[in-house]
Amino acid sequence: MKRHRQKCTLLHPPGNEIYRCEDISFFEIDGRRQKTWCRNLCLLSKCFLDHKTLYYDVDPFLYYVMCQRDNTGCHMIGYFSKEKESAEGYNVACILTLPQHQRSGFGRLLIEFSYELSKRENKLGSPEKPLSDLGLLGYRAYWSETIVELLLHTNEEVSIDDIANKTSIVHADVLQTCQALNMLKQYQGKHYLVLSDAIIEKHERQMKKKRRRIHPEHLHWKPPVFTRDQLRFGW
Repeated sequence: MKRHRQKCTLLHPPGNEIYRCEDISFFEIDGRRQKTWCRNLCLLSKCFLDHKTLYYDVDPFLYYVMCQRDNTGCHMIGYFSKEKESAEGYNVACILTLPQHQRSGFGRLLIEFSYELSKRENKLGSPEKPLSDLGLLGYRAYWSETIVELLLHTNEEVSIDDIANKTSIVHADVLQTCQALNMLKQYQGKHYLVLSDAIIEKHERQMKKKRRRIHPEHLHWKPPVFTRDQLRFGW
């Protein structure tokens, strides 16, 4: 570590800063352009993720690194990777919050940011499976909170399709979340989404907690466009 600090002069990840709000920044890093840095990031992830197996072939991926800024530079909190072109529609391939920053709301911030990118792309997204136990809990909490918040602020009837299109959460995840919350009710042969008092009260308690949120107006990013060759082999 002492040698690394003497040799490494980087004050932030080697990519484009695409988001800055308060003391949080996100950097977009191309695995093809920054092979060594991204491979090292994946090797670091293997220390904490049992299912993490891919670390050498980083070319097909973009890496979104979340940092906390201070007067000495940008300090990594966590990251997620994303395929440049996902046939399955995944918006996250691997996601990690470093252990010392877990249970502080940063995991939710990473998840929320991944869906903001999907909204900019006008696509529905879902994380690649399997998720770690902690990751699955984080996603379920995000999906539940996002769907309930949308329904509470909507005065008109909405369908599963409407929820998916407005949140960029894939239909299967929306439906699974609604079923888990016991929101799906049947009346006179039709299905309805019903918010119980218990769900509303729980949501209101969560909203009272002070937490970090992603502010879309601070995201300066356009979906990158790649040719077939640029997805893996070069520009």
